[in-house]
Amino acid sequence: MQARRSFLKKLGSLALVAGSSTLLPRFARASDCFEYENRMHKVTLLHTNDVHSRIEPFPMDGGKNQGKAGIAKRAGLIQQIRREEKEVLLLDAGDMFQGTPYFNYFGGEIEMKLMSKMGYDAATIGNHDFDGGIDGLHKHYSKHAKFDLINCNYDFSNTIMHASCKPYQIYQKGAIKIGVLGVGVELEGLVPNVLYKETQYLPPIKRANEIAAVLKNDEQCDYVICLSHLGYQYKNKVSDRVLAKESEYIDLIIGGHTHTFLDKPALVQNKAGREVFISQVGWAGIVLGRIDLYFEQNFSSKCIECKNSLI
Repeated sequence: MQARRSFLKKLGSLALVAGSSTLLPRFARASDCFEYENRMHKVTLLHTNDVHSRIEPFPMDGGKNQGKAGIAKRAGLIQQIRREEKEVLLLDAGDMFQGTPYFNYFGGEIEMKLMSKMGYDAATIGNHDFDGGIDGLHKHYSKHAKFDLINCNYDFSNTIMHASCKPYQIYQKGAIKIGVLGVGVELEGLVPNVLYKETQYLPPIKRANEIAAVLKNDEQCDYVICLSHLGYQYKNKVSDRVLAKESEYIDLIIGGHTHTFLDKPALVQNKAGREVFISQVGWAGIVLGRIDLYFEQNFSSKCIECKNSLI
């Protein structure tokens, strides 16, 4: 809790757009990215997780989060970044639903409509996204969403969601080909069975590695992102850190579920000896995650700059 308070206090002094700037080199010196930026390919990744139906800012009631978050401020920030950057990819790591009366009354319609208006490219599914039942998830996604829903370890074959969720999607951003896959937490014991019905849970690490190999080797993606709702870290459970360690072709994990505030992406060495980045930005849309990816012209090296922004 102390670390979280310290992080939020530090973010409070930042400009809304500039945010915290932390350079993390990978295969190339970060300084080279800026010295030769005009010779490089750049993609700006924006991400959220565990927004939990936080449509309006927190009320001005003296709480530690008063006045923070809210769709209007996030939408304005996203629009400004899109005016400044040519290639932007906007992603969410699940638990879009549940947490305010907006979900209790509208069942997910508002969240799907507003995420679509903000131009989200993709989201994965969190456990709370089943709180209105799998039928409610399908109803509001199919009627109101204009973004991809991605998960590769929930087998929806015998459910109403079978045609609505994809194991992965590929996004072409300028010269850069980015593959995005998704994984979700075990539902049994966390979500009543009546809500997810015949959804079958598949081992997330095995499925993520299978899909990442397809994206990197068969689809020839330059960068592979995993949208994960597994949670950042536990003592004896599958988590983002375990997934990163056991992976081979994933470059970045954008996580959720544990409401972990990371002021910069964590680094974990995978089983091939390469570094995997993990990012997660708390909950409720308090922070908009931002990672600027730089690729050299020959794609042989890349680096990232983290610029998370308080909303």
